[in-house]
Amino acid sequence: MLSEKMKKALNEQVTAEFYSAWYYLSMAVWAAKENFDGTYNFMAKQAKEEEEHAMKFIKYILDSGGEVELGEVNKPPKDFSSLKDVFAKALAHEKYVTNLIKKLVELAYEEKDYTTLGFLQWFLEEQVEEESTMSSIHAKLEMVGESRNGLFMIDSHLGQR
Repeated sequence: MLSEKMKKALNEQVTAEFYSAWYYLSMAVWAAKENFDGTYNFMAKQAKEEEEHAMKFIKYILDSGGEVELGEVNKPPKDFSSLKDVFAKALAHEKYVTNLIKKLVELAYEEKDYTTLGFLQWFLEEQVEEESTMSSIHAKLEMVGESRNGLFMIDSHLGQR
C-alpha cells in the first residue's frame, strides 16, 4: 500500500513522463520541419518510450492499490536553433528526469517503501542509458560543428533507431 505522500509523488512523475513524451515529440516535429528525417524518427521513438515509462508508473500505482490522478501536461517548447540545440536540451532534460527519479528513491527510503525502491531501480538504470545516449549524440554534434556532411551522417545514423 502506498502512502499518500508516495502516491502523490508517483502521480507527479506520471505527469513528468508524459511531458517528456510531448517534449520529444516537439523535437521530432521541429526535426521534420528542418528535413532531419533521421532525427524525426529518433525523437518520435523517444516520445513513445516516454509514454511507456508513464504507463509503467500508472500500472505500478494501480497494482499498489493507489489512485491515478492525471495532471496537466504543460506545452513544450517548439523552437530550436539547431540540431545541436535539440540534443543539448534533450540531455539537460534527461538530467532533470534523473533528478526526479532520485527524489522518488529518497522518498521511498524515508518511507521505508522497499517495494517502490525495487520498482524504481529499473528507472535509475534507464536514466543512465538515456543520459549516455543523449550525451554521445550531443558530443558527436559538437565534433562536426556546422559541417553539412557531418550533420547528414549523424541524422542518417539516428534514423536507424
